[in-house]
Amino acid sequence: MNFEMYTENGIEIVVPLVRRLDASVALIFKQQVLSVIEQDKKNVLLLDFSHVDFIDSSCLGALVSILKTLNGRGELALCSLNGNIQSMFKLTRMDRIFAIGADREAALKMLTH
Repeated sequence: MNFEMYTENGIEIVVPLVRRLDASVALIFKQQVLSVIEQDKKNVLLLDFSHVDFIDSSCLGALVSILKTLNGRGELALCSLNGNIQSMFKLTRMDRIFAIGADREAALKMLTH
């Protein structure tokens, strides 16, 4: 799975470059993000969904796993969720679990409080 990755103000930003994060790529997505956390010892992570149009429950599970990995030793925020993805997060109440910024700037502010 293709993604962009870079660091801004000590925050690792990961941008998936796929339109769909579903069961066909969820495991790879999770493994790649966990690899960034473990290998680079990153503890503040921003996932930018600006290129993603759709996620399914497999992706939600991957995100929960990533959040659990960071729990107690780091922070995770999401940003740039489109309307459909925002609705899914609200419906599943995941919007109460994840820090979600409307855009990258808002999410970066959440992480650098």
